Amino acid sequence: MASIRLFSAIRFPGKGRFRCALPPILLAIGLFLGACGGSNSAPPVQNGPTVQPVVTTADRSMLLQSQPATRFTSGGSPTQFNITVDDSVAYQQIDGFGASLTDSSAWLIWNKLDPSQQADLAQKLFSPSAGIGISFLRQPMGASDFSASGNYSYDDVPVGQADPNLLNFSIAHDTAYIIPLLKQGLAANPAIKVVALPWSPPAWMKTTGTMNGGDIIPTYFPSLAQYFVNYIQAYQQQSIPIYAISVQNEPLYSTPDYPTAYLSASDESDFLANHLGPALTGAGLSNVKIFGYEHNWDNPGYAESVLASSAASYVAGTSFHCYAGDVSAQSEVKTAYPNKDIWFTECTGSVGSSFAGDLVWNSERLLIGATRNWARSISLWNLALDQNSGPTNGGCSQCRGVVTIDDSTSPSTITYNVEYYVLGHLGKFVVPGAHRIASNTFGVGSIEDVAFRNPDGSIALFVLNSGGSSTQFTVSWKGQTFNYTLTGGAVATFTWK
Repeated sequence: MASIRLFSAIRFPGKGRFRCALPPILLAIGLFLGACGGSNSAPPVQNGPTVQPVVTTADRSMLLQSQPATRFTSGGSPTQFNITVDDSVAYQQIDGFGASLTDSSAWLIWNKLDPSQQADLAQKLFSPSAGIGISFLRQPMGASDFSASGNYSYDDVPVGQADPNLLNFSIAHDTAYIIPLLKQGLAANPAIKVVALPWSPPAWMKTTGTMNGGDIIPTYFPSLAQYFVNYIQAYQQQSIPIYAISVQNEPLYSTPDYPTAYLSASDESDFLANHLGPALTGAGLSNVKIFGYEHNWDNPGYAESVLASSAASYVAGTSFHCYAGDVSAQSEVKTAYPNKDIWFTECTGSVGSSFAGDLVWNSERLLIGATRNWARSISLWNLALDQNSGPTNGGCSQCRGVVTIDDSTSPSTITYNVEYYVLGHLGKFVVPGAHRIASNTFGVGSIEDVAFRNPDGSIALFVLNSGGSSTQFTVSWKGQTFNYTLTGGAVATFTWK
């Protein structure tokens, strides 16, 4: 019988020959664990889920670009920055991410792109696989400051006349190009939620007799309530369901330059409680949500006033814009009225700013800031504008759309702006019905994040490096970790199941 070698001699690189007193089977284990002359700590074991990073960098060298997959490991070494994701703690449900197919946007797409370009753009905007998965469209009811058609409502009558019974009501204007393009979007992404609101009601309902500026006359509140009902029903007949409405865009701003209307908090509360809410209920439309306020972060008192009134039973929550104040106002209202929801519904890009600066600003204030402050949506302003920031209708002269359609070339050329990539970093990976989940974040100049769990259980983690240099960080989830390095000013979305 052959003798059994109980010990084995081994040589490590750079080491002399020595004898390690272990049987062969234990020796093999010892080599793996570093028991013989190795480290006292075990190397990480890649036994966790695969993680897919998608990155956009400040210098545009990567734009929503997939990177090599990594994996969660057991026993890894943490870095200075540790993001802990806890999907056992869930917050608000997400409705979607998007922008507005304004009259100007729709007119450009319909008239300045050929059918193949239109079809391709629809995929790039709305498809979660082929594009950025836009799932939230905030639609003007009538003209805004971005209208290729000038001022129009759905019940226009000659100056000096009125139509309180809405005998002239018609959405014929929208059937020319707005509704066909909405249908293209819904075909590419059936999960799209459409929110509608006026920049001004019909001119005859106003103290000025024009859509530009002035107050809404309270005696026309019953007609205005029916105006909303007629609009919702007319769109339903076009197979476009309306998810929610707002009473008035930016009710504290009135200007003679473009469609606007002043509506005090007390008048909005009266209109909601005594006219719009009952009208929707009477028409079998109580499932359509109503957003209160719909203005900047700097006046949460307006929102709280509406939610404290008798209108509260009809109001789903409050919607905010970015042009003044701080995003923390959203949490102020949520804390005061925890049973009411928050939506973020407007912020525009501006020509002349930098891609790098806007990538950080939008990621920090909106994708992270607004959602961490309870927003169920992130909606930017125009979906498309031309090379001259138009067509305009008396308002912003330097606004930038999610895409720019340059019709000075033949055929027209499409530029995908920073807003496109900002929306894509959540729109492609966080689907309607997802919930924001717990994750820690760091302040400006460091690593910031927000995380979501989709209905299928998959996780999406969005991370911003708002600093100026590359930073390594650790992501921890269910006792496992992975490390990643993100260049300064870059963003990444990490997904895993």
